[in-house]
Amino acid sequence: MDFQLSDEQVLLRDTTRSMLSGYDTETRNDVIEADPGFNPQVWKQLADTGILGLGFDPDESGPLEIMVVLTEMGRRLAPEPVIHGALGPGALIAERGTADQRELLDAVAGGEHILAFAHTEPGMRGVAAQVSTTAVRQGDSWVLSGRKNPVLTGDRADTLVVSAALPDGGTGLFVVDGSADGLTRRPYRTFDGQRGAQIDLDDAPGSPLGEATDATGAIEHAMIRISSAVCAEAVGAMEEALRLTTDYLKTRKQFGVTLNTFQTLTQRAADMYVSLELARSMNLYAAMSITDGNLDPVIAARTKLQVGRSGRHIAQESIQLHGGIGVTWEYPVGHLAARLTAIEHTLGSSQDQLHVLMDNLGSYDLAKL
Repeated sequence: MDFQLSDEQVLLRDTTRSMLSGYDTETRNDVIEADPGFNPQVWKQLADTGILGLGFDPDESGPLEIMVVLTEMGRRLAPEPVIHGALGPGALIAERGTADQRELLDAVAGGEHILAFAHTEPGMRGVAAQVSTTAVRQGDSWVLSGRKNPVLTGDRADTLVVSAALPDGGTGLFVVDGSADGLTRRPYRTFDGQRGAQIDLDDAPGSPLGEATDATGAIEHAMIRISSAVCAEAVGAMEEALRLTTDYLKTRKQFGVTLNTFQTLTQRAADMYVSLELARSMNLYAAMSITDGNLDPVIAARTKLQVGRSGRHIAQESIQLHGGIGVTWEYPVGHLAARLTAIEHTLGSSQDQLHVLMDNLGSYDLAKL
């Protein structure tokens, strides 16, 4: 089996890397401190190169291309909300939306319209959990009531794709305008520099995404695709953290010699590399499975678990091997560790993934510890 990137994917990787090359720590810190929390010029460049529309047409691009892009974004800690503000909810609209609803994707791919997927609710554990937000039919229209939090990019989304319990059972998906009556945003910044909001809905009008039927399967598939993308971002962040750490060990001196001459420190760096490769291989496995149409929650949970464990290991070791400089605002390692920690808790922590795997033990003839 060929695990090498195609020529087109290599070109996409190099193009993305070039676009994000201006992001050093100082520049990123300035960008995330100011509104809108990302660089509009970079956002436009991402749109112009077609990145904000990846996956909308499966015949043109898919999970592997998204993996390539998000890995580069993780490497540079780029704050542009590519997955949460465009590709994640956009794929749902492309899959289930009516012809009129899919026309919105042209503006999304062009960088002129930001989306958000409002599914997670306070206290929710697992993508299959029943949502408490309700959808009620009023004549020919629908109104939604409930609370969604956290909603990444919910602070400025023009349109939200909202999950809500249907009157006859099941969970439906609805398109809600960001300026709709009855919709209240409570924006906040996450500790890793991202933007999100709590969304309160009080009889807010919404239109069914496609048909007002149970969309539990589509929601699960969307979460699997988003999970694969954030795992790719984590792999990029791990790559950069390891690179910075090994470079530091080669240049920082103690007792007159560089740190990489101390065998114990070199072995710890080697262990970091093993963790990175475990995460990278699992993320590639997940992306290739999705490409083949196998959106398996068990594969997604295994991938997220390994990426979470590897990310924690590499983040902790990077800071330990750097010492005090590793947690300063001006140095990237602390920011990489913060982002890896945030990703570990996005769409379920490592502990949550273990519960998913335990719930599926019955599918196997033998389980070995």
